[in-house]
Amino acid sequence: MAMSSARKGWAAVGLAASVSLVLAACGGDDGDDDTAGGGDTGGGDADCAFAEDYGDLEGTQVSVYSTIVAPEDAPLEASFDTFEECTGMTVVYEGSDEFEAQLPVRIQGGSPPDLAIIPQPGLLATLVRDYDAVIPVPDDARANVEASFDAAWIDYGTVDGTYYGTPFGANVKSFVWYSPSAFEEAGYEIPETWDDLIALSDQIVADGGMPWCAGFGSGDATGWPGTDWVEEVMLRTAGIDVYRQWYEHEIPFNDPQVVEAFDTVGEILKNDQYVNGGLGDVSSIATTRFEDGGLPILQGQCWMHRQASFYQANWGDGVEVAEDGDVYAFYLPGIDPAQGNPVLGGGEFTAAFTERPEVQAFQTYLSSDHWHAERASKGNFVSANKTVPVDAYDSPVNQLSAEIIQDPEAAFGFDASDLMPAEVGTVAFWTGMVNWITGASTQETVDAIENAWP
Repeated sequence: MAMSSARKGWAAVGLAASVSLVLAACGGDDGDDDTAGGGDTGGGDADCAFAEDYGDLEGTQVSVYSTIVAPEDAPLEASFDTFEECTGMTVVYEGSDEFEAQLPVRIQGGSPPDLAIIPQPGLLATLVRDYDAVIPVPDDARANVEASFDAAWIDYGTVDGTYYGTPFGANVKSFVWYSPSAFEEAGYEIPETWDDLIALSDQIVADGGMPWCAGFGSGDATGWPGTDWVEEVMLRTAGIDVYRQWYEHEIPFNDPQVVEAFDTVGEILKNDQYVNGGLGDVSSIATTRFEDGGLPILQGQCWMHRQASFYQANWGDGVEVAEDGDVYAFYLPGIDPAQGNPVLGGGEFTAAFTERPEVQAFQTYLSSDHWHAERASKGNFVSANKTVPVDAYDSPVNQLSAEIIQDPEAAFGFDASDLMPAEVGTVAFWTGMVNWITGASTQETVDAIENAWP
């Protein structure tokens, strides 16, 4: 088992087990690159045929650093077990909620990890351009990605024409968490439009409740949940083309369309009648840990919490996540019908900082169909790998997330702050959201972020 020292981050989601999508078979049975070769190369009961592709790794060790901390780190580490058992390699895993700040420090200090799971393409670009520290992706890993992922996932991991980061996990962020039983008891219906969402919020207030709860806290990454809110609304008001112009700085950050998105978000998050149920006033959003932001739903202290698919790991033991369970999620409705039903998503990327053969082998494995199927089997994970069947995922929320990501017709917008230069997306934008929710005006906030653009 991987050694750990110590994150992260259409209508009702009611497809559950009925979700079906015709996909290519998972790589474990078809004799492709991940399963080629003969018998068992390791111990235990694992089918180790795939491991022959990676050579003799007995006695080697690879360190992996990431934002993923408890409770999300347990299934991640479990997904490394088969590779360790079959190859003799040891994976030393470390997760930290100070990852974004500490990784550059470790690089500058001459002690980078062998591999890092990087949650922002903008940060990856900064590490390449400012530190010249990232090793290009091995040819075998690139071939894996080209075979099983949409081509956009290579673009996300490419900096100045060189491919540096292979896709790790993916997520859908356009979900609103709620209690199905509480909605049923109160007679509330899942909103299908933004106007319905606001009308529902007003009805909850009229009935004496607090409709929303939220938290922006995330250690050194505090503020990122607020950027997601703005990105969701930008996709829904300005559309995917303007959204792209925004993160590529073809329009300034203080463009009137961005101001409109902030102000639309403010109609919910800065409304003291709407937030922050069970947690405090509007300003408490800045200090509430994002992991705790939705938990008041379980106590009936708030009704809705906008957060990504991965949030399901934070509900705790004994909480059933299902359409008829304790909590579930519905799609965050659109605003402008002309923009359709866009989806905000994100993902992590594996990048190497050392060029040892065992490091290249493990990065290649983490890009393979075998690992993505293995990780899906451990729960609380979604992949953009198109060979992983939708029904391989452990929950209805993850199944729907995978279906949305794999749908070629979906208007999928990758998290804009993750695509912006790091000094904007993971510094000024995050900080700006904290300042905004604690009293700064929209214009002050967008001007300050625009001024941070390199």
